[in-house]
Amino acid sequence: MKTIAIITARGGSKRIPRKNIKEFCGKPIIDYSIEAALASGIFDEVMVSTDDEEIAQVARAAGAQVPFMRSEATSTDMANTADVLLEVFEEYEKRGQKFDYGCCIYPTAPFVTPDKLQDAMRLLKESGAQSIIPMTEFSYPPQRGLFINETGEVEMLHPEYAETRSQDLQKQYHECGQFYIFRVDEFKIQKDTTMEHSIPYIIDPVEEQDIDNESDWMLAEMKFRFLRDQGRL
Repeated sequence: MKTIAIITARGGSKRIPRKNIKEFCGKPIIDYSIEAALASGIFDEVMVSTDDEEIAQVARAAGAQVPFMRSEATSTDMANTADVLLEVFEEYEKRGQKFDYGCCIYPTAPFVTPDKLQDAMRLLKESGAQSIIPMTEFSYPPQRGLFINETGEVEMLHPEYAETRSQDLQKQYHECGQFYIFRVDEFKIQKDTTMEHSIPYIIDPVEEQDIDNESDWMLAEMKFRFLRDQGRL
């Protein structure tokens, strides 16, 4: 039963230039994803899918494989994660290599650890699920969300919950955007990391941070330093 870790690292990034290899707490941020995958010891192959030669060089220096470059079709803003993964599996199959389990790790996921990858893979195999989705609880109930209407006034998105106590509202979660672990055969059929039979891997909110702009980046570094000082990373 062969396993592969695929780190998806496109070269283009508009909001944070060179985001995938930008220095994060002392080293290129992609290094954390590569090092976690390698240290987990659960992958037969740890590779980076990229269209950028500089990213490829950084990835190889960190110990990852870059056996081929990403195609132009999967290097645009319109290509999604599934498109990239399907291309990777197709290219490996051309080389006579097939995998039973796959793990997609994002290049800006410094909170991913070997332990999390090991636990999630164990959960996938023991549960019989098709994929594992890391997720965390919303810090504030989405049912109490507000929006600004066309007149510039504030309205509740769900006014039916205006008088409901927050502890009585159903808990809701969102994906962490760190990694996905899945059965390759099922992924190739459904072409989505969130499959028909996906189960959660719950992440502590302090151990996740979406990084879309410079403010997010600074907050992620603050969290990372705190967790590192606490011995949690």
